Amino acid sequence: MLAGAVLLFQLSTQDDVAPPIALGDIARVADMQVAVVGVDESNGSLAVTVQIGGVDDAHVADGFRMIASGRAVSPEATAGDCEVTTVVEQTCVIHFDVSAADGSSRVLFYERGDQRARWVLA
Repeated sequence: MLAGAVLLFQLSTQDDVAPPIALGDIARVADMQVAVVGVDESNGSLAVTVQIGGVDDAHVADGFRMIASGRAVSPEATAGDCEVTTVVEQTCVIHFDVSAADGSSRVLFYERGDQRARWVLA
């Protein structure tokens, strides 16, 4: 929860916060291209379908974070099939446990190096 508060504070103190990326649009985050192409929430689990590629990376899921109604949420330990990426774009699903979130606000972040992309999912 503290991490979520820190992230919200960082975002609120930035003067040049870019608008969120629309679903289906491609974001370039450092050397990776990412597009959120689907979102499905049921029974406290949020599944985010992404298209991602650009470089070989064995830990790409580590770059995804979510703020769900003010709470920081990391991908579940079984983060779908986005663990490894290649230069070739692939489609995969990342799962988040949002059962502790009190409301319906969902904001997804992808960070790579010092660059960040943001999607407002709900």
